[in-house]
Amino acid sequence: MKRVVVVIPTYNEAENIEQIVRQVYSTLPETHLWVVDDGSPDGTAEIAEGLRPQYEGLCIYRREGPRGLGRAYREAFSRLLQEGCYEYIVQMDADLSHDPRYLPDLIRAAEEADVVLGSRYVKGGGVRDWPFHRVLLSRWANFYVHLITGIPVRDATSGFRCWRASALQRLNLEEVVSEGYAFAVEMVFRAYRAGLRIVEVPIVFTDRRHGRSKMTRRVIWESVQMPWRLRFQYGDNGERLFRKRL
Repeated sequence: MKRVVVVIPTYNEAENIEQIVRQVYSTLPETHLWVVDDGSPDGTAEIAEGLRPQYEGLCIYRREGPRGLGRAYREAFSRLLQEGCYEYIVQMDADLSHDPRYLPDLIRAAEEADVVLGSRYVKGGGVRDWPFHRVLLSRWANFYVHLITGIPVRDATSGFRCWRASALQRLNLEEVVSEGYAFAVEMVFRAYRAGLRIVEVPIVFTDRRHGRSKMTRRVIWESVQMPWRLRFQYGDNGERLFRKRL
């Protein structure tokens, strides 16, 4: 069994993809890395393909169908679990906001936990190159999620995570409905409800320098709605109130 696979979804990350791939392999030379591309018109997948001769464990997975961060992760996770080849599955962004130097910390913590969050809001964590209003918005979003769902973590919106494959198998990925960034909140909520061991380790998040954010009005609206959908989907005792997907 291979120990670690890193999953990086991409859409129009041509300016960042080579650097993030090289940084991951500089930190974890023996890892496998899945670049999950959503049909980037800027040639992201082609640039990544050009790196394959240098990195034996690099896989370029080209998705078809509707785009979306949640869809990309759900599809990749499902495929990796079906293969059953990995002990740990890491998720991270392609825009260099998640520094690969934290990968060993996440993986080490996952030896004693089911899911490890790279957290900006625990001691030792932080953000860099964000204006004050972005920091305030991010902190409010996490307070909002905690207030509505009760998830006992400081950074439920973090997308830098390490999962035990055995823990992911306990979650029904077919029930996950988030298409965008709300995927982060939905997954940690489902992990909490499933009784998985969740821990946070500090990271410093750096704002992207190249490319554009994928945050749209639709993505924002989904993120606002998702905590309420999760709250009303589950009762206080953890039983589902509705049998169909909302």
